[in-house]
Formats: sequence, C-alpha cells, structure tokens
Amino acid sequence: VQLQASGGGLVQAGGSLRLSCAASGRTFSNYGMGWFRHTPGKEREFVSAISWSGGRTNYADSVKGRFTISRDNAKNTVYLQMNSLKPEDTAVYYCAAEVDTGWGGDRAFEYGYWGQGTQVTVSS
Repeated sequence: VQLQASGGGLVQAGGSLRLSCAASGRTFSNYGMGWFRHTPGKEREFVSAISWSGGRTNYADSVKGRFTISRDNAKNTVYLQMNSLKPEDTAVYYCAAEVDTGWGGDRAFEYGYWGQGTQVTVSS
C-alpha cells in the first residue's frame, strides 16, 4: 500500500485547505483511513479517522466542527477539509491506512501504512 498526501500549503488564519491522500491498491474500499499531524518538539497527534465505508468518523476535540474527513472509494482517495484554520493547526499532516479491520480510530499503532506528509502552515 502506498499513500500520497497532497494539498498542504500556506494559508492565513481563518482560511481553508483541503488535503488529499491517494492510495494504491485494489482494496482501498476495505481500508480504514486516518489523518495525523506532527509539529517539531511535540508528539504525533491524531486528527481524524474514517471507516472503510465512510459510515464512521472520529475527530480530535481540537478540530471538531472545523475539519471534515471524507473518502471516495472509486478514486482511492481520502480527504481532509480544513476550515477556520488556526496557527496552532500548523504541522506536517500524514495520512495512514489500516488494512485489517477497516477502522483504525485514534491510535497510531493501528495503522500499518503511512504517507510522506504534507506541510500545512497557518499564519496569524
């Protein structure tokens, strides 16, 4: 499984970005997908997760109401729509795949495959 994240960039506070994560593999529709982020000096932080069908989602409290995760199984892609961005959202964002049960939740160790990361910078 290979994951390619994209869509990061520089945005002003209050702005929006949409991250995409394209996955290889014919069984993407079976994968649970997640987004995590990392800032130097801090631990990797869970952002959001979505089940194989899209019927179950989860968000970190810090992004609830601002971020929306979704997926298009026909395009082997998961998205993270980020609205009302704050400077504290600045981080490298990673997508990850859980290929055994279809749900990874907020636990990074559940995900066996990771993308390369995309930088999101929010200026104040």
